[in-house]
Amino acid sequence: MKLKNKCSLLLAGVMLAGALVGCGASSAPASSAASSEPAASSAVSEAASASAEAALPDGTYAADFDTDSSMFHANEAFDGKGTLTVKDGQMTLHVSLASKNIVNLYVGTAEDAASHEADWLQPTTDVVNYGDGTSDEVYGFDIPVEALDTDFSVAILGKKGKWYDHTVSVRNAQPTTKEALADGAYTCDVTLEGGSGRATVESPAALTVADGTMTAVIVWSSPNYDYMLIDGEKYLPTNTEGNSTFEIPVAALDTALAVTADTVAMSTPHEIDYTLTFDSATLTPAE
Repeated sequence: MKLKNKCSLLLAGVMLAGALVGCGASSAPASSAASSEPAASSAVSEAASASAEAALPDGTYAADFDTDSSMFHANEAFDGKGTLTVKDGQMTLHVSLASKNIVNLYVGTAEDAASHEADWLQPTTDVVNYGDGTSDEVYGFDIPVEALDTDFSVAILGKKGKWYDHTVSVRNAQPTTKEALADGAYTCDVTLEGGSGRATVESPAALTVADGTMTAVIVWSSPNYDYMLIDGEKYLPTNTEGNSTFEIPVAALDTALAVTADTVAMSTPHEIDYTLTFDSATLTPAE
């Protein structure tokens, strides 16, 4: 009888142990599932961090301007590219077109453009210099860019007053200079183009870099320039005698900087459009 009771107790113990093992096995997946949640959350966080790091820092870049039309594109002199400026995290692409036939742009659809006239992009007059030595005036536009490598809608208005829908994108943004210049004083060859061709500027020009911002001293071949315009900002001469001298901001080297200079040499003041290009290959620390 005692033996029988001992066997019964032994059997019950074996069954209880088996049940405990079974419970342990079934709880393992639950533990694994619980631990996978932080891992998934970590992966999402890492992806968001990578996306944030991919944003362009403030600066100037050359970028491809891709469109869906052979009638609406960057001027051939710029090889399909525009100048992308990033400031305070906001991106704007300046693109010179092929002619003056497109008079306004609207970021959105043609259907919406007519009722949003306040948001129409206004043209700039750009001087384009071609490889054969000729030059031409064309319209350019400053287009706000929400994201790179992403298609977005732009409507164009032609001279006949009709809006047309197009799809564009801005891709392959590359810094216009290989590395930021250290703060200091430099000299740099500068090329002036535009106007009648009679005016010149002194080259090399003095170039100063302070807190990463470049400023150039431009000395004209005439004392008759009373102001310059750059990106809508007016700059006055820094001298009262001798040839007109200005201190102007330089957004990037090796990229044509559009400027307007007002001359009083004629019977009435006259604004003339030029471009200034600073050659990084000639950059030399000032003595």
